[in-house]
Amino acid sequence: MQENPTITAAEIARLAGVGRAAVSNWRKRHPDFPAPVGGTTASPEFDLIQVEQWLRTQGKLPELAAADRLWRHLAAASDSPAAGLAAVGAFLLARQRGSRSGHPDAQLAPLLPDVDALADELGPQGAFDELWQRFSAPGPGRPFATPDDLADLMIGLASVGGGSVLDPAAGSGAILRAAVRAGSTSVYGQELDEDLARLAGLWLALHDVPGEVSAGDSLRADAFAGRAVDAVVCHPPFGATNWGDDELGHDPRWIVGTTPRTEPELAWAQHALAHLRVGGHAVLLMPPTVASRRAGKRIRGELLRRGHLRAVIALPPGVAAPHGVPLHLWVLRRAATDAPPPARALLIDAAGGDLTDTAPRMLAAWRAFAAAPDGDVEEAGFARAVPVIELLDEEVDLTPARRQPAVVGEASGEHLVRTRERLAAIVGELPALLPQVTPAPDGPEGLFLTVGELAKTGALQLIGPVRAGTSTPAPDGTPVLTVQDVLAGVEASGRVDDRFGQEIPLAVGDVVVPVIARQLTARVVTTEGALLGRNLYLLRPNPAALDAWFLAGQLRTSANEKQASSLSGTLRFDIRRAQVRRLSLDEQRTHGDAFRRLEVFETAVREAAVLGAELVQLAADGLARGVLRPDADI
Repeated sequence: MQENPTITAAEIARLAGVGRAAVSNWRKRHPDFPAPVGGTTASPEFDLIQVEQWLRTQGKLPELAAADRLWRHLAAASDSPAAGLAAVGAFLLARQRGSRSGHPDAQLAPLLPDVDALADELGPQGAFDELWQRFSAPGPGRPFATPDDLADLMIGLASVGGGSVLDPAAGSGAILRAAVRAGSTSVYGQELDEDLARLAGLWLALHDVPGEVSAGDSLRADAFAGRAVDAVVCHPPFGATNWGDDELGHDPRWIVGTTPRTEPELAWAQHALAHLRVGGHAVLLMPPTVASRRAGKRIRGELLRRGHLRAVIALPPGVAAPHGVPLHLWVLRRAATDAPPPARALLIDAAGGDLTDTAPRMLAAWRAFAAAPDGDVEEAGFARAVPVIELLDEEVDLTPARRQPAVVGEASGEHLVRTRERLAAIVGELPALLPQVTPAPDGPEGLFLTVGELAKTGALQLIGPVRAGTSTPAPDGTPVLTVQDVLAGVEASGRVDDRFGQEIPLAVGDVVVPVIARQLTARVVTTEGALLGRNLYLLRPNPAALDAWFLAGQLRTSANEKQASSLSGTLRFDIRRAQVRRLSLDEQRTHGDAFRRLEVFETAVREAAVLGAELVQLAADGLARGVLRPDADI
C-alpha cells in the first residue's frame, strides 16, 4: 500500500463532477492548486488528500457518505483494491475479536481513524460490508463477480439447504455468500488470486461462517482433495489454454474419462463431480459452446450415460460476463455406480427472457423434473425432459434451443391480428400523451440545490439504501419494491427474505432511485403497501416544499447522471450529489405534471416496442411454417 494515495486529472474531474477541461483550467488559474506528486508530464498524479482539501476550500467537493470517502482513499492508496480491502478487513476482524494486534500493514495508519469511525457506527462486520459493496461495483480493474441474482439461482438449483458447499473458483466469494444466504452450514472455496481468496475468507470470518477459502489452482493443486460435500457451485474461468492437461492426464478426478486439452470447462465439471457425495448436486456456469463442441462429445456422452448430467439451462444474455453471450448452467448429480441411469435429461431454453422473470420458472421446472426424473416434463418453447437416447446421437449436442419442440399455434392469424390492433391503438395515442413544451425565452435559468442540501433544509428526507441483514419478518405476502421493478416501471414484485435487513414502508409520493443501474432512474411511488427493497435510495419530499413528480423528473437528467455517478464509473450513483432546480411550488407542480406525462409516454413507447417485436416474430414464424400467407392484394 502506498504512503500517500494519488489521483489522476481524470479522476479529479469525476470527483468534482466536471469535465477534464475544468481541471486543466483550475491548474492554470489557481496558483494554490496542488502540484503533481508523481506520474508523467502527460498524465500527472496528485495527492488525493491535498486535492480534496483544495476542492473543499473552493466549494467544489460534493458531500460524500463516510463509506464512500473511505473507499475512495483506500482504492487510491492501493495498487490492488482487493489487497487494500483485505488489509482493512484484517484490521476489522482483529477489532471484532477484541484485538488490535491484527494490524496487517503499517502504511494503513492514515486511514485507521476513518475505519474506526465507520466501525463505531456500523460495527466491524457492517463496515466491511459497506466497503465490500463499493469494491463489488463494476469499475476499471475490478474482477467480474457473479451477480447475486445469478448466484442465488445457482444455489437454488443445487438444493443446498443446510448442507456443505464448495466453490473451487471462488473469486471474491459471491457464490459462497449466496450459499450462506440459503442456509448452508459450512462453505469452502479455492481461488487462484491470493487477494480475492483472502477477501472471501475474511467475509466468512467476519460473519462467523464455518468454512475455509484457500489460495491456489484448483485443477493443479486441489486444496480439498478427498473432501466430499453436499453441493459444488462454480463459475469457472472460460477458455483457459494452459489448465494443466499435460500433467493431469490420468488424474483420478476424471471419473468419466480423460478431459481433452481444448475442453477445460469439462475438466471443471469432472472436478466438481469428484467432490460430491453420492446424490449431491453441482451447478456450473458454462459458455454455450461446451454443449456442442466436437472435442467434448465423448465426455458429454459419458456424463449422460452414467446419469451424472441432469440438466442444461440456457440463460438470457447479459446475466454475467461476458455479457453479450447467453451462458448456460449445467446441473450435475453424483450418481451411484450401481444405480440405473435416468432415462431423461432436462433442457431449458430461457435465453429469450429476463432472469428476474424466468428464474422462478427455471427453478419450478427443475424441481418438478428432479421429483420425477423419468416423467414427461414439457413446456412448449421453454423446457423439455428429453430422452437420453435421443441426445446420444452423432453430435451429442445439448444446446437447449435445438431440442425444443416448435410452439404450435402461436403464429395464428387471429393472434397476429390482435397484436397488430393493440400496437396500432398504442401508436395512435402517442401524440396526445407527449406533453406540449416550448423553448424558454431567456434560455436556461434558475439556481440549483443538491439533494444533500435539500435534505439539510428539510425539503426532503433521504432514507436507505436498505442494508442486508436479519430483521423481524414482515407479514407474509408483503411485497418489496426491487431495483428491477423500478427500472421496468412496474409494481413491487419482491418478497422479504433472510437477507432483508430493514423494513421501510413506502408511501404515495415517495421517490425511489436505484444505487446501481445502467442509467440514473427515478420513479414516483403511486400505491401504498410495499417495502423499500435493497440497493434503492428513498427520497421522501416534504409536500409543502417539493413536488414529487418535479423531483423525480429533475433527478433523471443526463447532467445528474454525470454529476451523481461515482468515481469508479457511471453505474453507481450517489444521489446526494444530484442537483434540483430551485422553483416555486406552483412552478414545480406545472413541471411535475409534464414529467408525469413524459413517464406515461415512455411506458407507452416501451410497450409499443415490445408489441412491435412480437408482431415481427409472429409474422415471420407464421410465414415460414405456412400458417400465414402473403395477401396478394397488397
